[in-house]
Amino acid sequence: MSEIAPLAAPTWLVEQASELGIEFEPGDVEQLGLYLALLLDANTRFNLTAVTDPGEAWRRHIFDSLTLVPFIISAEAKQVIDVGSGGGLPGIPLAIALPEVQFTLLEATRKKARFLEEVVERLNLTNVRVVADRAETIGQAHSAAGHRERYDIVLARAVGKLPVLLELTVPLARIGGYVLAMKGEKAPEEIAEAKAALHLLHAHVVRTTPTATGTIVLIEKARKTPRVYPRPPGEPNRAPLT
Repeated sequence: MSEIAPLAAPTWLVEQASELGIEFEPGDVEQLGLYLALLLDANTRFNLTAVTDPGEAWRRHIFDSLTLVPFIISAEAKQVIDVGSGGGLPGIPLAIALPEVQFTLLEATRKKARFLEEVVERLNLTNVRVVADRAETIGQAHSAAGHRERYDIVLARAVGKLPVLLELTVPLARIGGYVLAMKGEKAPEEIAEAKAALHLLHAHVVRTTPTATGTIVLIEKARKTPRVYPRPPGEPNRAPLT
């Protein structure tokens, strides 16, 4: 990556982060600014985000990601996976804010996965690894990759509607672990649509929490995922569980 200067953080960031219980360590805000600069620079070469205004990106990308911090802390999570990480959201901002937590960024598109690897190296994020694969593949019962039923928390942002998202994420959570789905104003409708998927996957919605940037749906995995889930790549999207 070429030399890119960090983007200056907006004046409201530290105060609003503090309201979430986040106290930045020295260098954290600069790291967030450098990540955002790298993201917007790479976005000029291939599609990573529709948000290109820096001020809007601080709110809709960085702060939106940080709204998950209280959930991760309260769950005392040590292993977290970001499914469909794309340009690194929410995983990279969270990894900067929570260096004691190990993050896995799962991204099937090779070009995006390479970008994530470059960012991890540039920011020296020793608590992050990138996996270039699909959730349907690493989550299967016969997979030797060691991801199934491993993670304390599974993150999903802009991955798809809840019935599809659940099949991709719940198999990766340990029993008693959680899925954090970042949703918008239609979250209640999606939850209603996901009733069958929740039942089949042995999971339930604990609560929904509105934030300044959306709605967080907290889902708990109650029992072991049946071996048939997730189905082969593409199948969850083609025929969502109903």
